[in-house]
Amino acid sequence: MSWQNSVVKAFLRWRIKPLSKDGGDVERVRAVGRRLALKPRPPRGWRVRELLLPPLKGEWIEPESDVEPDLGAGAVLYFHGGGYFFYSPQTHRPITFAIATGTGARVFALDYRLAPENRFPAALDDAVEAYRRLIIDGVPARRIVIAGDSAGGGLALATLVSLRDHGDPLPAGAVLFSPWTDLAATGASLEANTAGDPMFIGPDIGKGALHYLGDMPATNPLASPLYADLSGLPPLFVQASTIEVLLDDSMRAVEKARAAGTEVIFKAWPGLPHVWHLFTPYLPEARAALSEANAFIRSRLV
Repeated sequence: MSWQNSVVKAFLRWRIKPLSKDGGDVERVRAVGRRLALKPRPPRGWRVRELLLPPLKGEWIEPESDVEPDLGAGAVLYFHGGGYFFYSPQTHRPITFAIATGTGARVFALDYRLAPENRFPAALDDAVEAYRRLIIDGVPARRIVIAGDSAGGGLALATLVSLRDHGDPLPAGAVLFSPWTDLAATGASLEANTAGDPMFIGPDIGKGALHYLGDMPATNPLASPLYADLSGLPPLFVQASTIEVLLDDSMRAVEKARAAGTEVIFKAWPGLPHVWHLFTPYLPEARAALSEANAFIRSRLV
């Protein structure tokens, strides 16, 4: 375990974990998130291009030389985390930049509508619309990988379920970083890991879900894909930390998907914070985890 990881965890425990008490105050969490978010410049040879096609919006990370995009070359559709009520594509550029440069693929980071102003199923509707727009614009389904972290990871899995149920062509695969799959908050790790998790108070996770759910039952399979039929999905690549309170959200979804016949690659990384990938390139474990994820994406976009 790196010394950088120790520093990151100490900072999160001091500055971020208290914000998760009672599910988090929306405006306070958003304000702190804006102040602390890393917003790096595009890597050399890459650019960010904003897309505003109401109601769809987001940003493309693409090569500077991409005057006439080769849409058939494939793309990654990315959903950021943040409990469905904060963060944005801009805050998650450390991840999307790393995916773009590590795979050579264009990345579209969706700026989906946030709760509580826009509750379930607003984020899911935006995610499905973004995927369908990629196909309309000429990207073949077999050349798309969906990815996301935390709430965005759960959203990615729910999007797959919705696409399958509606008969849409499915993407080549999905990458899920510490996905939040159970908004009913029934995982044993919520209690077992709450002392060791530097970011969240496990027993309060269910309260945070109410920002997104409103009056919707937490076991709705398109809000909490742990409760969905996970058969017939494309291959999944899942990473989580052994000490995070949402570990069981990953492990149980992986077990259920495998039991349903879906191919899954899963790795539990020891001693890291929730979605440690955000701390790349500062954190060596983040670089290593993203390298493995990028290898999976490249293998699916051949």
